Amino acid sequence: MAASNPWLSHNNMGRPIPDWIGQLERLQELDLSHNAFSGPIPTNLGNLSSLILLDLYSNHLNGNLPESLGLLSNLERMEVGDDSLTGNSSLNFLLIENSRASFEPLDKLWDFAAQLEWFSLHNNTISEDMSNVLLNSTLVWLESNNLRGGLPRLSPKVAALSLFNNSLTVSISPLLCHKMVEESSLKYLEMSNNLLSGELTDCWIHWKQLRHISLGKNTLTGKIPQSMASLSNLVSLHLNENNFFGEVPLSLKDCQNLWILNLGENNFSGAIPSWMGSVKIIQLSSNQFSGNIPTQICQLNSLMFMDFANNRLSGPIPNCLHNITSMLSDHASIGEFGIRIQSTDNEVDIVFVVIMPKKGNELEYWKLMYAIDLSSNNLSGTVPLEIFMLTRLQSMNLSHNRLIGTIKNEIGNLKQLECLDLSNNRLSRQIPQFLSGLSFLGDLNLSFNNFMGKIPSGTQLQGFTNLSYMGNNELCGPPLTQICPQNKKPHDTKLMGEDHDGDDDKSEVYSWFYMGLGIGFASGFWGVFGPILFNRRCRHAYFTFLHRLYTMVTQKMNSLY
Repeated sequence: MAASNPWLSHNNMGRPIPDWIGQLERLQELDLSHNAFSGPIPTNLGNLSSLILLDLYSNHLNGNLPESLGLLSNLERMEVGDDSLTGNSSLNFLLIENSRASFEPLDKLWDFAAQLEWFSLHNNTISEDMSNVLLNSTLVWLESNNLRGGLPRLSPKVAALSLFNNSLTVSISPLLCHKMVEESSLKYLEMSNNLLSGELTDCWIHWKQLRHISLGKNTLTGKIPQSMASLSNLVSLHLNENNFFGEVPLSLKDCQNLWILNLGENNFSGAIPSWMGSVKIIQLSSNQFSGNIPTQICQLNSLMFMDFANNRLSGPIPNCLHNITSMLSDHASIGEFGIRIQSTDNEVDIVFVVIMPKKGNELEYWKLMYAIDLSSNNLSGTVPLEIFMLTRLQSMNLSHNRLIGTIKNEIGNLKQLECLDLSNNRLSRQIPQFLSGLSFLGDLNLSFNNFMGKIPSGTQLQGFTNLSYMGNNELCGPPLTQICPQNKKPHDTKLMGEDHDGDDDKSEVYSWFYMGLGIGFASGFWGVFGPILFNRRCRHAYFTFLHRLYTMVTQKMNSLY
């Protein structure tokens, strides 16, 4: 009796797949992935009538996908990769990744894909204009395949489409303005990292099921159209790194389920929008927003990440930030950043990846950070005390502004803080000792301010390089090479073994003594010579006396010689 689920993956097995596997008629799942099998797929695998899963991913197979696999009526999922495979079968799921195949003829590939519930091609080489292709699978994943030219058409069945990181150059209008008889099921649309051009279409009213739209890192332009307000189910909107301009339309207020709004690195202008409802992540960095930060931002009780960096904002930092309750409680709920796509027999959860900048680099966070970034603006005034009440805060960047005043001791409340950048401001006085108690702090930049005195002791602050403190001329102590005055050793002019206790007190007594001598000398000098300089008779008598004294001394000296 043959085993029903042999898992033979990750064993470095080589040579062709043995034919005898085709005799295991009761086999339901066959996993030969991550081995070194070569040659063609045996045609007698079509005899495995009970097979549900076939995983041949990460081998060195070649040839075509045997048509005999089309006889596998129970087969639901098949994965192949690093291979050169094409063909037909009645699969529900197909993943081809890192393949060296040319996928010719392509029309046969797309016809084959149209029969699948789930279809994923990742990191292959398919230079294809898809404008004449109709996609029909529930989930279509065509990432990093070098696709070029036009966009495909979608059937109402498609619920998730990813064309991430290809070379698509056309307008998005043909895709989204194509009329369908039935209502679209599309919930997830990912087309970032392409060369898409033109303006945003005004056809969004036909895609009311959309929950995620990502068009970042393209060459799109124009304004956000009013029709996007019809997307009442929208949760995540990414238009970052394009050439959009104008103000953020008030009509987006109607997207009441919007959690993630990423408009960074465009040419948007005007005031920071104050209508943002239930937004949890707002990224508006590197635009031309101006004016004050609206106090309405403090009403976003669910806010987790606020990025207004590199704009033209002015005025003070709002002192009501402690009203953002999500940043106060250690037990606040983050919520699920993703959607679930379901078909007849399967379901998959798609997580929304959020790109967050950190020290000039882009990092992908699956679990989001609590962060505030207001850097590179014209903000003025002091750092409000209320910001130190945000105990869940993990990153705070207020650098490159015109902030004054001191760092309050209350910064010690931010126990979760991992990144702190206050550089290039006008902050002054001493660095508080409480800063050394932030044990999670991994990135610190206090450079180019007016801090003074000794850097607080403790391994936490001494663990950073001098780059974290440079540009503060009156700052001293490790890790800086400048020694603090109280730590400098005086030149020893006394005998060895002499007790030096109380030297500071003696120095103070000596200082007063010499000051008294100076004052006494000055008083005596002006008491004697003052009348001589300002009285004519006294001055005449004084110089007559000096002449007689000189004559008498000269005569006396001559008599001696």
